[in-house]
Amino acid sequence: MKNNIRVERAILNISQAELAERVQVTRQTINAIELGKYAPSAVLAMKIARVFGKKVEDVFELEDTD
Repeated sequence: MKNNIRVERAILNISQAELAERVQVTRQTINAIELGKYAPSAVLAMKIARVFGKKVEDVFELEDTD
């Protein structure tokens, strides 16, 4: 699953730790999601998208291999 969390964080000028705090997960979880090593639950994906004021589809994108 592709995502543009890093870009969206840069737009808001927030760190991985700050995003993690806002969605109530660890910074390591945010890092793993950004690197594509972990696919978030639907609830977590929605929480992340809400922080950015975007739809889930604007932040996350399925790849052909998903």
